[in-house]
Amino acid sequence: MRIFWQSFIDATASAAYMERLSDYLNGIAEPGTTVDVFGISPPDRHFGRLAEFRCAAIAIDNGLEAASRGYDAVVIGHFQDPGLYELKSALTIPVIGAGEVCMHYAARLGRCMALVTLDDVFQVWHYEQADLYGLGSRVKHVAGLNCEPSDFSAAFAGDDAARSRMLANFIACAEPLVRDGADVVVPAGVLPGLLVGGEYGFKVLHAPVVNTAAVALKSAEMDVRLQKINGIEVSRGPFCALANEGAIEDFRGFVAKGRQAPLFPA
Repeated sequence: MRIFWQSFIDATASAAYMERLSDYLNGIAEPGTTVDVFGISPPDRHFGRLAEFRCAAIAIDNGLEAASRGYDAVVIGHFQDPGLYELKSALTIPVIGAGEVCMHYAARLGRCMALVTLDDVFQVWHYEQADLYGLGSRVKHVAGLNCEPSDFSAAFAGDDAARSRMLANFIACAEPLVRDGADVVVPAGVLPGLLVGGEYGFKVLHAPVVNTAAVALKSAEMDVRLQKINGIEVSRGPFCALANEGAIEDFRGFVAKGRQAPLFPA
C-alpha cells in the first residue's frame, strides 16, 4: 500500500518537522505500507481563507497526480481539510481529511470535544467544520496556541527543552477547556498532533488527547483495505458525483498555467 500524504508545510523551511513526520508515519504504518510526505511551497503561511483556498487547489492537483502514479490513498494532512470534497469527487481511491476523521474518532471517546488549533484565526473555520461533519453540537470549545509552524521546529529537531515548552503551552491552552466540560481534546493540526503523539497515554486532566497523525494514517489504511474487500467508496450521488475527464483537464490546466485570458484587455 502506498499512501500520498499532503502537508501544507514547506518541506525545506520545516525540514525537521517533515523528516520527523515521515519517520513517525512510516514507523507506525502496517507492514507493506509506505507513506510519502509532500509539502507545499509557498506553504500555508498567511493564515486565512484565501491562503487555504490557494493551498487547496495545489493539494487537489497533487492528489490527481498521485493517483495517476499509482498511490492507493491520498491524505490531506491539514486539519482544516480545504479541498477535501472536491478531491473526493475527482478520485476513485480513498481521500482522507485529517480533520474529518479525527473529529469523528474523537466523538467516540467523549461527548464534548475541545479543539486546540495553531491560531485563533481558525476558530470560526473549525466550528464550520464541525457543523459540516454533523458534529456541531459536540464541539463546544476551540482555542488557539497562537504560534507559528516554525515554533515547532526546534522540538522536532531534538531540542528537549523546546519540546517540553511546547507541550506545556498545549496543556495550558487545553486545561481551561477541559475544566469547562470538554471530555476529549483534539489537536487541530498535524503539527501539534505529532508533538503530543510521542507521549503515550497523553491526557489533559481526565481528557484523552487524540493523536491526529496516527488517526489520519490508520483511517487511510482502513479505507484502502475496505475498498479492496468490497469496493466501497464515497457516495457518487449529489454528495460527490465523480468529475468527468473534461472537468479534471480544465482544472489541471488552470493550476499549471493560470488564467488563460485576462479579465480586462491590456
